[in-house]
Amino acid sequence: MEAVQELDERKSIILHSIIQNYLETGEPVGSRTISKYTDLHLSSATIRNEMADLEEMGYIMQPHTSAGRIPSDKGYRWYVDTLMNQKEQEVTEIREQMLEKADRMEQLLQQAAKVLANSTNYATMVSSPTYSRNKIKFIQLSQVDEEQLIVVIVLEGNIVKNQIVTVEEALNSEALLKLNMLLNTTLTGMAIESINLGLIAKLKEQAGIHSGVMSDVLDAVANVIQLREDMEIFTSGATNIFKYPELSDKESAQEIISAFEEKQQLATLVTQTMSSTENKGIQVYIGDESNVETMKDCSVVTATYELGEGMQGTIGIIGPKRMDYEHVMITLKTLMAELDEIFHRHD
Repeated sequence: MEAVQELDERKSIILHSIIQNYLETGEPVGSRTISKYTDLHLSSATIRNEMADLEEMGYIMQPHTSAGRIPSDKGYRWYVDTLMNQKEQEVTEIREQMLEKADRMEQLLQQAAKVLANSTNYATMVSSPTYSRNKIKFIQLSQVDEEQLIVVIVLEGNIVKNQIVTVEEALNSEALLKLNMLLNTTLTGMAIESINLGLIAKLKEQAGIHSGVMSDVLDAVANVIQLREDMEIFTSGATNIFKYPELSDKESAQEIISAFEEKQQLATLVTQTMSSTENKGIQVYIGDESNVETMKDCSVVTATYELGEGMQGTIGIIGPKRMDYEHVMITLKTLMAELDEIFHRHD
């Protein structure tokens, strides 16, 4: 493949404009069109000189004796590489922003659990938000070495996930470009639930000799965007249980505190709350209604908070069945409103 030369800013803008215009119209592009198409404020004569240079460098060509030019293969290669570089930079910027946001979110949710425990004198939990609509925004495959690719997946809400995939064949840049274009053309805007066996078979067929790589990449996509994979649960006030005689006997208290330490049963509670058809408001589980064995002697009050883009989490308060339900519900509603305000203020 012919090496693509570095272009200065003016030539880059003109070449990009020629290619964009030609892709839209299918007609050779002249200097007057470019002068209207860009914000360079250059004369037609200056643009003609730049176009002549681009033609001499092999980026554009003149199909016949008219003044119009069309992109060459080298021009298309420059265009595609530029797009891929822009996308790679965009993914990096999004990842950095989300890492910063994740740090702030972790601190905020831990603080929310603590405030809730102090306000109610019960045990509390707050789950990190997960995505109920896992639509794919962008996928990028990049070569790590001859045996490994990194699959970067950007989901709605600009959540970035990645996974290393081991491949049995070395891929050149052309093959990698083809796979990137195929994945994004087909999967952008789709939810993981919509990726069925028929679609997988079609993608593998279109990938041709690289069908094995495509299969491995699709497995990676499915693995990294599972709904509950990255959910964290922040807790506070577990020792408040000892304040209530009906829960403070050694066995009951130990079971509840263990549930808060291990968090697996709390994750079950979150899943139950999120899957409820009435998860928009506050839910109250009394005794066995929570389906969490260690909390059969408790009442559990939960609510779902929403941060937009399909992002939801659960707030929970665990106490005795004689808890002050009115105070708990008011406190939950207040916290949900504050979370909503905080996250929308920082959008």
